Amino acid sequence: MTKHGAVSSILLRMNAAWPLSAAARELASAGVPVFPCVAFGKRPATGHGFHDATTDLDQVEEWWRQSPGANIGVPTGAASGAVVVDVDVHGPVDVHGPVDGRTSFDRAIRAGLAEGWELLVRTPTGGMHAYYPATPCTEQRSWQAARAGIDFRGDGGYIIVPPSARSIQGTTVAYQVEQVNTGPATTLDAQRLRDFLDPRPTPQSTPAGLGRGVDVSRLATWVAARGEGERNRGLFWAACRLAENGLPASDALDVLTAAAGHAGLGNREVATTVRSAYRTVRPAPARRGTSSLGRREPPVAADGWFDRDTNTRPSAGSSTVRGL
Repeated sequence: MTKHGAVSSILLRMNAAWPLSAAARELASAGVPVFPCVAFGKRPATGHGFHDATTDLDQVEEWWRQSPGANIGVPTGAASGAVVVDVDVHGPVDVHGPVDGRTSFDRAIRAGLAEGWELLVRTPTGGMHAYYPATPCTEQRSWQAARAGIDFRGDGGYIIVPPSARSIQGTTVAYQVEQVNTGPATTLDAQRLRDFLDPRPTPQSTPAGLGRGVDVSRLATWVAARGEGERNRGLFWAACRLAENGLPASDALDVLTAAAGHAGLGNREVATTVRSAYRTVRPAPARRGTSSLGRREPPVAADGWFDRDTNTRPSAGSSTVRGL
């Protein structure tokens, strides 16, 4: 049989009868850092989550002595030497119905982008974890491709491993190894997989108010690549750069909405963040005007945003934008 990495090798020796404490200790003894998660759940039970993972046997034994039913969390990526493709069968609903990640995973296998897994682990909700060896000396950050029903658990992520279990509608269901690859295991090119499953948006043209010096494609690609926890901050930073360069807010929305949507942000959230960025860069007291009929109009900020109507945007005007 093909030699597997430490995580897969340990999981192959376990079964549902193993106490969680013994399984956690076995992983730590093999050099795989572990940390406790809440019993029958996925939420970390320590203050810093997977950052608290350790191979210190005394600490591991203390954690599971205090909470024998704690599920076992393992950080993915370089920390454990394993990365995981998380296949969801209960993904978001789109115009065609619920997303089934198995279809996306099969497409990736046929395209030669996801073969070479070590183990397939069935998750309690009916999904699947495909384990791969981490690429040595290469950081591959975790990401989500929600529309494809696929998540990638790499550096900056973690998984729950067997024999952990969850409570699903009152029934206890365990994570369990379902299939073992007896052929050669290979590393995964996570970025190629993501581009295949969920291609990033490419602006079709430069908005009218955007100067030639700005690289719209690069900016949009950068925003689209922000992961969970950095999406809003990245969008805010990009919007501030456009505001500083004099781009009208309406054009900033044209540039950033599709890219931020790819990163997982909704249109309303994008509009709110861009609006906040423009107000930060261009602070000015609101002014009130009187309509031709004598009615008081809503206050208008200096950048043209109506304070009371987030759907009203200023018309695009011409401006010179310095290169970003």
